[in-house]
Amino acid sequence: MPSGRRGAVEEGLTVLEAARQLGVELESICGGRQTCGKCLVAPEFGTFAKHGITSSNDHLSPPNQDEQAYTRKHGIDLNERRLGCAACITGDLLLHIPEGSLARKQVVRKTAGQLTIELKPAVQMVYVEVPAATLGGRGDWPRLKATLEAEWHLSNLEIDPALLPALQATLRAENGAVTATIWQQRTVIRLEAGYVESLYGLAIDIGSTTLAAHLCDLQTGAVLATETMMNPQVRYGEDLISRISYATDPAGMSRLHHAIIKALNDLSTLAASAAGIDPEAVTDMVLVGNTVMHHLLLGINPVEIGHLPFALATDEALDLYARDIGLKAVNAGARVHILPCVAGYVGADNVAVLLAEYPYLKDGVTLIVDVGTNAEILLCTSDRILSASSPTGPAFEGAQISHGQRAAAGAIERVRITSQGLRYKVIGDDRWSDELAEDESLRPTGICGSGIIEVVAELFSAGLINRDGKFVPDAVELHPMARYNGRLGELVLATAEESATGQEILITQKDIRAIQLAKAALYSGVRLLMDRLNIQHVDYIRLAGAFGSYIDPAYAMQIGLIPDCELAHVTAVGNAAGDGARIALLNSDQRHYIQQLVRKLEYVETAAEPQFQDYFVDALTLPHAVDPFPHLEKIWSAK
Repeated sequence: MPSGRRGAVEEGLTVLEAARQLGVELESICGGRQTCGKCLVAPEFGTFAKHGITSSNDHLSPPNQDEQAYTRKHGIDLNERRLGCAACITGDLLLHIPEGSLARKQVVRKTAGQLTIELKPAVQMVYVEVPAATLGGRGDWPRLKATLEAEWHLSNLEIDPALLPALQATLRAENGAVTATIWQQRTVIRLEAGYVESLYGLAIDIGSTTLAAHLCDLQTGAVLATETMMNPQVRYGEDLISRISYATDPAGMSRLHHAIIKALNDLSTLAASAAGIDPEAVTDMVLVGNTVMHHLLLGINPVEIGHLPFALATDEALDLYARDIGLKAVNAGARVHILPCVAGYVGADNVAVLLAEYPYLKDGVTLIVDVGTNAEILLCTSDRILSASSPTGPAFEGAQISHGQRAAAGAIERVRITSQGLRYKVIGDDRWSDELAEDESLRPTGICGSGIIEVVAELFSAGLINRDGKFVPDAVELHPMARYNGRLGELVLATAEESATGQEILITQKDIRAIQLAKAALYSGVRLLMDRLNIQHVDYIRLAGAFGSYIDPAYAMQIGLIPDCELAHVTAVGNAAGDGARIALLNSDQRHYIQQLVRKLEYVETAAEPQFQDYFVDALTLPHAVDPFPHLEKIWSAK
């Protein structure tokens, strides 16, 4: 995990050797001499019904002297980490590979969009010179409070109790001159001796698969650093239902909660380091995520979200101290604002998308889709906003696909099928595979979401699969890279000689079916919202999220992932959830605005809609069993 690769290996192989056999490249600068420590892995022990195995501690060889010496020197707990080049496999195992141990690091495509935001942060810095203490006079906090009111008209202020122990020393350090950071003109949350200018905040999108943090200068609005990482909860379940199931055990719930808190602390530290600032200077944060991520972050067991009526513990916006939820890589008094959720699986991330996109919608009907493990859908007109979620699963992220992987260097991301063969591009190289010299190779490692979409669409266009997604009987005669494995067809994208893993990279009949199931779930959710508006088409489509930003709209429409629309009106809007979080960070008025907007939002629970199953079955067909696609027909006729 998290790539989901599995297979049988010879007993006694090291984890490093076994991982490489399965196409997972571990770092090993020292060549397996147990000296560099780059190949650390995290074994997961227990019975995993989903994988049909029991992973046990005694299924790994005990640490040898070299491994014990290395881990002792570097403070590594052998109960949590093992050296891949030292630990030998003696039975069934589930292993999590930390991102830092991968030779091909994850490429996370979540960046900050260009926005024009009126600056009105929730925190402000003010400088005052407090009169010295006098015999029989008032205490230090009352004098500071009175000075702030007199000079800055800040009345009825409170002080974070955590500041009181150091208050007197701070005031005396510069003879009463202090800079106070004040939250919402109500609470003093930071005090520094003398005159200081350092006001920073973090906007973080907590995705099921990916975390993205934007560190902003709250005085200029500039994004100083953007840091991303994989959500470590992936090791416990690739989709939301798996994580809810894992959380039913109190120990599992604890692991999920602490994993996300640690990741956010790590992310905050990385962002501060990249920007060259002290983490103590971060005094405000805005966090967004779906409802399951929201509950796990707050230490709330999401089990109630896992069954009807999908009840949330709270759907209201929250203002908390960062320390109260375990966030320590920021100022001790930093505040955290969490945007409101809607219901079911529509959470604060979808609300953030609405905040980022709603002001820019044109006349007509606009569909906004955040494509991910759990697709979130907004359908907007000038006077109505409808929202729903669809359980697309992790197929678009590369999971459940034979040679699927997330977007990393070496992943096939573009595919074109020709009558003579096929050509592809991999992440990290702008050339097509047929543009290389004879002695060159792109050395693909697998295929990611955008490539998977294009393969299915190209197979359909080339007539190698029919509308049901099945390989046609004469596919082998029609294309040299097509073949049958028993009764099931498959397409060879890269031969064993071409690939970096030494294995063929294939698209199989089962892979196509996984994509059909995922796209049908999304399309069915969209169709239900269209029914509520009594419309048959949409005027504009905006694709949000990391995956949505890199799929080709024509291919997405060709397989029926999105409804028919003028292609020029289909646009990618990047990480809109992250942009919405940034808007709320930089302008506190927008926090109140989005709460009002959410009140007029109409939520549709797809799981409770009787027509969902019928729509789902129709949407399995490529591009669709009954819905027309006139804009696609124009493209096909042009070809």
